[in-house]
Amino acid sequence: MTDPVLSARGLVKRYGRVTALDRCDFDLMPGEILAVIGDNGAGKSTLIKAISGAVIPDAGEIRLEGRPVRFASPIEARQAGIETVYQTLAMSPALSIADNIFMGRELRCPGIMGSLFRRLDRRAMEAFAREKLNDLGLMTIQNITQPVETLSGGQRQGVAVARAAAFGSRLIILDEPTAALGVKESRRVLDLILDVRARGLPIILISHNMPHVFEVADRIHIHRLGRRLCTIRPADHSMSDAVAFMTGARTPPDVMEAA
Repeated sequence: MTDPVLSARGLVKRYGRVTALDRCDFDLMPGEILAVIGDNGAGKSTLIKAISGAVIPDAGEIRLEGRPVRFASPIEARQAGIETVYQTLAMSPALSIADNIFMGRELRCPGIMGSLFRRLDRRAMEAFAREKLNDLGLMTIQNITQPVETLSGGQRQGVAVARAAAFGSRLIILDEPTAALGVKESRRVLDLILDVRARGLPIILISHNMPHVFEVADRIHIHRLGRRLCTIRPADHSMSDAVAFMTGARTPPDVMEAA
């Protein structure tokens, strides 16, 4: 079998008397879209924060390409090749598209102008940003220097995904990427997700939108009561099955056998 790109075993995270993660396991395989679904309060957000470095687990182990990792911050996770696109997008509306793509990792001019005077190499940044947007088919954005606040919701989401794809060398985490988008813009974002997967980059997709999950996901991680209940394939189960497992109305057959 192929080894997971990212795996977790026995993750525990407590907030006082509340246990958000209860010996949670997780596996992301190479080149797949893994959807993570769960009811409100199930602990899926804490799981994703633990993977992305925003939360430090109290116990358990995370492995990236087989090597144990322990991220103290999201910056360390980014340095390891894990990029996260949050539901809020974490973008600066007043800055340009290129500035947002390079936020926190700006390019400096070569030579003394960059090292001493800290001048930004805007030409290189704009060329790189334009290339990455074109690679993902975001041709509707004509001016790479226009402020992000002038873009539609779908275009902003596209810029955020392009930024993650440009710098995420190992995997991308997408948190509710189609939330608050219209039908047409959601379609564009889903196509963008499939394009990123086609380039060989595995994706963790957190979403409450079942039709979108079943359309693009290769596997679905169902999270319940702080741990992984089961993992299913969309081809083998219906949306009703997934909701029933997620809410506890039904127990997956493999879980019943294990019990």
